Amino acid sequence: MRVRTVLAASAAATALVLTLPASLAVAAPQGAQAAPVPICREGKVTVEASRTDRPHVIHVRVRNNGDRTCAIDRIPTVTFGALDGAAQPVPPTESRPYRVGAGKAAYATVRTARTDDQAARVVRSVTVAADPSHRGKAFSARSLGAPHGVKVYEPVTTWWHTTQGRADRALDRAT
Repeated sequence: MRVRTVLAASAAATALVLTLPASLAVAAPQGAQAAPVPICREGKVTVEASRTDRPHVIHVRVRNNGDRTCAIDRIPTVTFGALDGAAQPVPPTESRPYRVGAGKAAYATVRTARTDDQAARVVRSVTVAADPSHRGKAFSARSLGAPHGVKVYEPVTTWWHTTQGRADRALDRAT
């Protein structure tokens, strides 16, 4: 399984985020006129993962349950059992804040393996986090419609999108 490349600067930035209070503001993306947005607290977001009718594809959703817009990383953090690494973003990108309005949701689509991958490993759980500073939530393979385990080989994830349909189309375009 390939792992998401982590540059030293990105790792340092993640470590810094972990040590800063959640009320610290994150600047809006370059060129945006919006005011700074606080990082979403893990307790203020709900993460869900569900099976789809497509083999080796999982839908992921994060909902901001807070009363204010907050920011998560634009790349969901998706890990697989005890395997090292996380799903790679498609298209490739670097970490950057993604704003989620109060009461709003963001969606991503994850491909765990291509159906013909003979080298796939099998895991009993998938963990999804809205942001790399969060622990995330583990989902059993059974709850994801894979009673014999989730096959994993070179997994990829879309960025967060405003609808599940957009996330699905982004995965289709990228793969």
